Amino acid sequence: MADEPTELDDAVAVFNEVRPRLMGIAYRMLGSHAEAEDLVQEVWLRWQAADRSTVQSPAAYLSTAVTRLAINASQSARARRETYIGPWLPEPVDTSADPYLGAERGEALSFAVLLVLERLSPTERAAYILREAFDYPYDELAAMLQSTEPAVRQLVSRARKRIRAERRTEVSGSQQKKLLSAFVEAARSGDLAELEQLLAKDAISYSDGGGAARASRFPVVGRDRVAKYYRSFHTRFWVGVEVEFSTANGRAVALLRRDGEVFAVCTVIASADGIDEVLMQMNPAKLTAVA
Repeated sequence: MADEPTELDDAVAVFNEVRPRLMGIAYRMLGSHAEAEDLVQEVWLRWQAADRSTVQSPAAYLSTAVTRLAINASQSARARRETYIGPWLPEPVDTSADPYLGAERGEALSFAVLLVLERLSPTERAAYILREAFDYPYDELAAMLQSTEPAVRQLVSRARKRIRAERRTEVSGSQQKKLLSAFVEAARSGDLAELEQLLAKDAISYSDGGGAARASRFPVVGRDRVAKYYRSFHTRFWVGVEVEFSTANGRAVALLRRDGEVFAVCTVIASADGIDEVLMQMNPAKLTAVA
């Protein structure tokens, strides 16, 4: 006869059911898959040690735990990023297996929104993510954030306004993929005229090397400068590079391989004006989730 399920077996089953949501919250809060996994592991340790017989809603308990840990972690992460070498970009995550990364919808997952969320306070960020990506009612939000319902409504409203003000309406997924493909081809061939045609007038290029890979330590700003920047090293950078188009954070990305290893992930954020931002993730520590 099979052994009866133990109390720990039940705890594991409950945790595994909620785990995708916990990862979804933690990743959106931190922009780092590796840090999100560490946070979820910490929640698991707390869940093991908790008096689970007193927990009425395990999903609410676990989601609250990961949210509060993420708020604390994002405060210390913000301090670390002040000494980060060069521009900081979110860690790309493969969303082909789980398009929503544990959420009811894919909100607060795109690079465009994650970059704006970086400029919000940790509590504003948490309120926006829990409401927009996971559709938590305001009374539950207030309990999770140890606040009041009117206060969390205001947090969500402020975050929505900030995001609307700071990001243009993005093009469709198919159009974004087309622009990314054209950009990669033009950058590879060093076609200055084509690069200029693809880029918006106030385009910005961000390269995240984290001090571990050769990359520009400052954003490159303006259509002409960005075009000339990519043209300037096209004969060296692309030698022996294989390009594979994939999906990360719900949008098309180009995985750049040399000797079979992914060494960079390139993507673009685009609007009706053209390519607004070029994001080049080259920090080896941030490539594991897609490589």
